[in-house]
Amino acid sequence: MTLVLILLLIIGFIVFATVRLRLSPFLVLLIAALLAAFAYGLPLRDIESTIRGGFGNIMGSIGLVIVLGTLIGVILERSGAAIVLAQTLIRIFGERFPALTLSLVGFIVSIPVFCDSAFIILNSLRRSLARTLHASPVMLTVALSTGLFATHTLVPPTPGPIAAAANLGLEDNLGLVILAGLGFALLAALTGLAWARFSRTLPSVELEEEDLAPESSLSALDLPSAGAAILPLLMPILLICLGSVANYPGHLLGSGVFYEWCNFLGKPLIALAAGVLFALPLLRGEQRLVRFGEHTQQALLTAAPILLVTGAGGAFGAVLAATPIGEYLGNTLSELGIGVFMPFVVAAALKTAQGSSTVAMVAGSALVAPLLPRIGLDSTAGHVLSVMAVGAGAMTVSHANDSYFWVVAQCSRMNVATAYRAHTGATLAMGLVSIVAVWLVSLFVL
Repeated sequence: MTLVLILLLIIGFIVFATVRLRLSPFLVLLIAALLAAFAYGLPLRDIESTIRGGFGNIMGSIGLVIVLGTLIGVILERSGAAIVLAQTLIRIFGERFPALTLSLVGFIVSIPVFCDSAFIILNSLRRSLARTLHASPVMLTVALSTGLFATHTLVPPTPGPIAAAANLGLEDNLGLVILAGLGFALLAALTGLAWARFSRTLPSVELEEEDLAPESSLSALDLPSAGAAILPLLMPILLICLGSVANYPGHLLGSGVFYEWCNFLGKPLIALAAGVLFALPLLRGEQRLVRFGEHTQQALLTAAPILLVTGAGGAFGAVLAATPIGEYLGNTLSELGIGVFMPFVVAAALKTAQGSSTVAMVAGSALVAPLLPRIGLDSTAGHVLSVMAVGAGAMTVSHANDSYFWVVAQCSRMNVATAYRAHTGATLAMGLVSIVAVWLVSLFVL
């Protein structure tokens, strides 16, 4: 119990220091990492390397992706392409439901693409819709982030659901897992959409900022076509999808040179670099290289605080992962004997303790796999519902030790208090609604 109390006190410190004292989240997270390391008794020789490793691992996995994604966003906004995309979506879906539009886009995109990368890719589109329709930036942020998060935690070929399915012996039934995941993820996304509507009155500074406004010299004749505007967003997504197909169990694309190229092009870093190349033609007129250099500088300035806060969140998560809290929660909760709620509680505890949804799904499914016969889930349907329960737990909740929380908060310029009320609250509601739905289905199929 002491381990849990320490975690709650540290999370309370993060909220208090960032909200009340208005300290930089970057510094607060580093301090929280140190406090957690000392409080949980990490060896002194390991503290510095753990913090440095956590920071470096996050930067290595998504740091360059953030920079390249931000650069694409800057070019889209400065060239007027983001306006074209927003106008196109408005013509297709109408002006009444921008949040629904973004939620559906996120729901589809995050099936093959990690939600962190996908949010960065689509952030410029969200900003443009907010400006064009004068819609609440917070509402659109939550709609996009929850749409992405729903399929990220429930639908293969995202690594977390695939790993959970494998741990529970469903390698040959991935189609069934995908179908079940799509149904529960749709419910989760609709829950996030409802929370987004609830969050629309929360304050935001985005509409007051003009740092990424289109160049004042642009006229309607200078704006790119909708096809050219969508390519910098579409190509990275298609390439990442291609990489996911290449690595799908069964080697659908073989294992030769073609597979190697698909796997290479499907890496988020390479896919985003291709997106930058497709964004270059959007820069029209004279001195393209000069303006590209200016946009790159702006992207670096915009990405820097996002990188620092995200890296600090990774350091905090790494410290928690090195402490006994995750193992304690997993072992304690796994013996409760509460049916399909047990995989959910284990995964939710792991997610809340260490931040990563993928880790929560991998570790949570491994912990509950040998216990399924004892709780009446030792069947194909029981295993599928267990994967769904673990995925629902991996949604609950995204907060200060989750890199996705900081990507969403920093890219959308929400302060920490607003991010907790909007994004964290939404992920809590999504997880709870999803597990209730899983439980109700279990009453009929088990």
